[in-house]
Amino acid sequence: MPLFKKRTVGKPGEWFYCLEHKKVEEGPECPAKDRFGPYASPQEAQHALEIARERNLQWENDPRWHDTAADESEDD
Repeated sequence: MPLFKKRTVGKPGEWFYCLEHKKVEEGPECPAKDRFGPYASPQEAQHALEIARERNLQWENDPRWHDTAADESEDD
């Protein structure tokens, strides 16, 4: 039996989306590896997957993350 129980980190009033249970939770109920957040409201947490999808698209299309011009000049 462990001497210390590992607690999840967070505060009441913070909202999370649990990827394992596919539900919104107030305060952290599940381990950090299984959740997105914190969010300011339960409505925002409910849209966590959509928010992540939009951010991923923004990052994938951000020209600062693409080094094609630098890579092409090195090949010459």
